[in-house]
Amino acid sequence: MPLLSDTPDKTNDTKAYKTNNTEAHHNIHNTCQDIEACAQGQRGFVAVPYPDPCAGQRISQHSPDYSANIMYGMQLVDDENDENLYYPFASKIEWEVARWAKLRRSSSTAFSDLLSIDGQVIIAGEAFDVYYHNIIECVKSLCGDPNFARYLTFAPEQHYTNDDQTVHLFHDMHTGKWWWETQKKLDERHPGGTIVPIIISSDKTQVTMFRNKTAYPVYLTIGNIPKEIRCKPSSGSHILLAYLPTTRLEHITNKASHHRTNANLYHACLCHVLAPLKSAGSEGIFIHCHPLFASFVGDYPEQLLATGVKFGECPKCDVEAKDTGSNMTPFHMQKLSEVLDALAAFDHGNLAFVHACATAGIKPIIHPFWEDLPFANIFHAITPDHLLGWLSEACGAAEIDACCQRLPPNHHICLFTKGITCLSHVSVRGLLDFLYLTQYPCHSSETLHSLDEALDLFHENKDIFIQLGIQNNFNLLKLHAACHYHLMITLFGTTYNYNIEYTECLHIDLAKDAYRATNHKDDWCLAGDHQFEPYHSFMTKHPSTKAVSIQKLVEDYGATHFCEALACYIACHSQSDHPAPLQNQALDHLAGNICFPFHSLPVFHKIKWCSIDTGGHTGHVTLDSAHAKPQQKLGSCLIDRQSDTVLVSLHKDSVTNDLEGFCISQIQAILSLPPKSIQLLFPPTVSVPPHLAYIEWFMPFPSAPDRNNGLYKQSRLMHGSDRVASIMPVGDIVHSVHLIPKFGDTAPREWKSETVLEDCNMFWLNSYIDRHTFLIFR
Repeated sequence: MPLLSDTPDKTNDTKAYKTNNTEAHHNIHNTCQDIEACAQGQRGFVAVPYPDPCAGQRISQHSPDYSANIMYGMQLVDDENDENLYYPFASKIEWEVARWAKLRRSSSTAFSDLLSIDGQVIIAGEAFDVYYHNIIECVKSLCGDPNFARYLTFAPEQHYTNDDQTVHLFHDMHTGKWWWETQKKLDERHPGGTIVPIIISSDKTQVTMFRNKTAYPVYLTIGNIPKEIRCKPSSGSHILLAYLPTTRLEHITNKASHHRTNANLYHACLCHVLAPLKSAGSEGIFIHCHPLFASFVGDYPEQLLATGVKFGECPKCDVEAKDTGSNMTPFHMQKLSEVLDALAAFDHGNLAFVHACATAGIKPIIHPFWEDLPFANIFHAITPDHLLGWLSEACGAAEIDACCQRLPPNHHICLFTKGITCLSHVSVRGLLDFLYLTQYPCHSSETLHSLDEALDLFHENKDIFIQLGIQNNFNLLKLHAACHYHLMITLFGTTYNYNIEYTECLHIDLAKDAYRATNHKDDWCLAGDHQFEPYHSFMTKHPSTKAVSIQKLVEDYGATHFCEALACYIACHSQSDHPAPLQNQALDHLAGNICFPFHSLPVFHKIKWCSIDTGGHTGHVTLDSAHAKPQQKLGSCLIDRQSDTVLVSLHKDSVTNDLEGFCISQIQAILSLPPKSIQLLFPPTVSVPPHLAYIEWFMPFPSAPDRNNGLYKQSRLMHGSDRVASIMPVGDIVHSVHLIPKFGDTAPREWKSETVLEDCNMFWLNSYIDRHTFLIFR
């Protein structure tokens, strides 16, 4: 019988041997494990606090215990408020908003009344409406939110992996160099001040399918909140700060004037919104807290608007457009002092101003929003955008679509039945290493070196795209932006601190749904994973099906040799305490005499793996899942069964950097044995796992991945013409894996995504399915 009583043995052809390259790979992998474990608090690290203990220290404020009414009365008679007729509201606009909230309910007409409350910016003699919150109040709201209070960080630190402080760690924003260096500058003016890093993001978005209606939201968060919280849009750590005007400026027909007016409108609005940061950043608010503009998150068009750099140029450095395709051309970061000198030429007349801005390499913007913000450097604050790919052109759109339509399902991927060439984001294999390295939740000086090496490797081999006629050159700004990742990570921590995808998720609630709540006019108003986190498998409390006959397990679930596999499992574990384990022949004889005291079993259709956040920031998060669903009829249609592939640990002491301790298998069924049957089948000293899985094995891992594509080749483990199968505890399943069929020159058109694991005989292990798999098999 094609069964395994324990685990598959390696043949002589598949014995592992360690080359120098393999050892280097394992060393890098161990380093990555150590670094991320330190960041998650699972292993020790050395934290060097900022030299001045007053920085970020809590200061108690002693004041008389007045009641709220007495305090309100004292403020009303304050001489400073004599000129404000709307006190205690800061302005007439705030008073009108409060009046609207008091008198009207949230109907569509009432919401439209709210939109009629004006806040205007004047550009080129024309008034534009801009709606915004008071940014200081937003900062106070985030700092005072009880959900974040216990996690906030107010002082910079330097983290190392060892006492010698030779390997520097970068993860949250307070471990980056920007906070440390800015704290030094702040101490020169206000010793003991506390920095509140302001992170701003903006992104124009479409809110209707037709009529081309758009919204221009601006979001705010602070770097004091850990990135594990900020990366979850549902946590409330991002605040909708403002809606910018979305006018098309149709009355301006000259193209250059149109772009110039649009840029000036953008900066004038943000100047209005961020104006309180000028005094608050310099003088401080609520007891020595200094909200300082730290980071701007946006795509390339937003970066150009924010910096004033011309299209086709890098918004961070002085590299020329013709040299952006090379990683060997030296470049220097934009010099803020020279740009500020050019902006100051506005007082000398239009011609002098335009000439000075052209010399400095920026557009003639009148008072950009960052010009007077304390300690701000917009060219450092800009964070890199996404990268591009050219895979569909290399292999042909039709063939790429055919392959993607036939990939087997997995928890981490979305299957596109119509292909992927209609999508705008496709990555090439040459950049995948770099992309996954940038996603590390914690970096060190060593992994940053690996990041640079991965990018160098791509540049060394990119000429193939030119030879295939896909690219004439690589002067692409998004590709050049990859050169800045190293610096950005050292300044502001890992990319989890400034990912534009987080705020893109907020568009649904705060832009599109908000638009539907209005009368659909053009007015707008404001409205109110880790790899080394511990994995824990979870099963539902109740089975998906309470009683499935053995015949259905064989026919509908594909558990072809279920009876033999279960009998072998019972025989093997019944003798686990025996001083001399039975040999294969005796074990087979014992298994052949086992009779099952049941005709049906409870069956589960899904395994989930969840993380328990060691930092205490969040609860359980589903990281992965694997399915074992039967084929079933839906009307006249027959739905194919889903049997996912997983990584199984062969030994309890297996470690993730040793592939000899793991093997791939396909889950056909997940089940539990009835408690009464366990008493009849096993000795009382044997502990039987609550959940078992019937799996079919793949071959052990080869000694090294394929030299061309870097992936491990996989095929089924066979005994003659039968697949080798076993019963294994669910606890031995580590996580799901994704196999890519080896299609050959063309993908067989008769293959389907649902059945490709049965149709194909040879596969590639997809090591890029998630960061966890990437680190194991890289």
